[in-house]
Amino acid sequence: MNKVTSAAVPALLIHCSIGTVYCWSTFKEAVAEAIGMTPFATGWAFSLAIFFLGMSAAFAGKLVELNIHKSSLVSAICFTVGMIGTGVTIHYFKGVLALILIYLFYGCIMGIGLGVGYLTPVKTLMLWFKDNKGLATGISIMGFGLAKAIATPVMEVLQRKCGISAMFLILGGIYFVMMFAGHLLLRKPEGWVEDKTVNDSFKVLSMLKDKTFVGIWLIFYINIHCGLMLISYEKQLLNEKFAGLAVLTTIVSVVPSITAICNALGRIGYSTVSDKMKDRATVYSIIFISCVALCTLGVLVPNGYIIIVLLMVINLGYGGGFSTLPALLESRFGMKNISKIHGLALSAWAIAGISGNNTSEIILKTTNNNYGIIIAVAAALYAVAWVIYFFAVRARKQEQ
Repeated sequence: MNKVTSAAVPALLIHCSIGTVYCWSTFKEAVAEAIGMTPFATGWAFSLAIFFLGMSAAFAGKLVELNIHKSSLVSAICFTVGMIGTGVTIHYFKGVLALILIYLFYGCIMGIGLGVGYLTPVKTLMLWFKDNKGLATGISIMGFGLAKAIATPVMEVLQRKCGISAMFLILGGIYFVMMFAGHLLLRKPEGWVEDKTVNDSFKVLSMLKDKTFVGIWLIFYINIHCGLMLISYEKQLLNEKFAGLAVLTTIVSVVPSITAICNALGRIGYSTVSDKMKDRATVYSIIFISCVALCTLGVLVPNGYIIIVLLMVINLGYGGGFSTLPALLESRFGMKNISKIHGLALSAWAIAGISGNNTSEIILKTTNNNYGIIIAVAAALYAVAWVIYFFAVRARKQEQ
């Protein structure tokens, strides 16, 4: 039971809390209306949250390696201060000042809590589950994906009954209890002590010169970028493909839950499958080939039901890319500095968080809302990612 109570449970408590960042679309219009700003302006709060998630993870590796209890507490405090600060801002402020404060609380402070919290349980899980590293990290990161499916209906009820400001305050309190419980439970295996000398000797520049790391960073970035290009426009794609049909309301209400479940299943499924493979990177080949195939089909046969399948496949691959990453990095670089290496790789998430949905926005503005172009561009980028995988990431025969 030690590995469950000391690693799996606390990881889920932390990730099921911070994963609610992906519920942004559930309340972004209510936030914009409450402070008197446009949804586009408030939308930058989400982009900032993802940016600070990735960048804080990139720089928090050293802290996580040496003291997971400090890092888990920092995460709990920053995440919940961000949530509660956003609720207070919405209640008391309006206009530009409110927008700036939401950028600060939801974007910057909460984003730091996201990044540190995302990174904190990962190495601990791999230490406890030495023979099933993919499964272990998949369980935790699945919690990040499931958070949206779990929290979305709760948020909708709280908005209706209590208002948007109270929703943030209530959930901020609930998530602090969950994350603090995770902080108290989380611990590494008995006798494991991090080597401070190894920690201090880690050089970021050496990783940035490593061809394999750069290749992994690039395919991870492209997978997130393309995923966000399509995932952030799920509702609009469905509205376009099923416009005027009687099933539209049902489709728009049901499909997002299905794709959220696919996102979570991809996280546990792909990472678990990677445990059985000679080379964990093969998972990315499967992801890219399936996404290229479905995107191409979606362009050639733009049927609504094909688009639903496309969104399911994209979500499976999006989640699987996240959960397979830690074990893939460990297979290439070992356990000694895995938190720092994983954190550095997550900087790709920071950049993709800004570039993904904004690329779609630019395409729509320049093509008179042609969603087919978004799908075509995603297909091309997935193909580029597969080429990078083939030449820079996959294990060569002599390395296996």
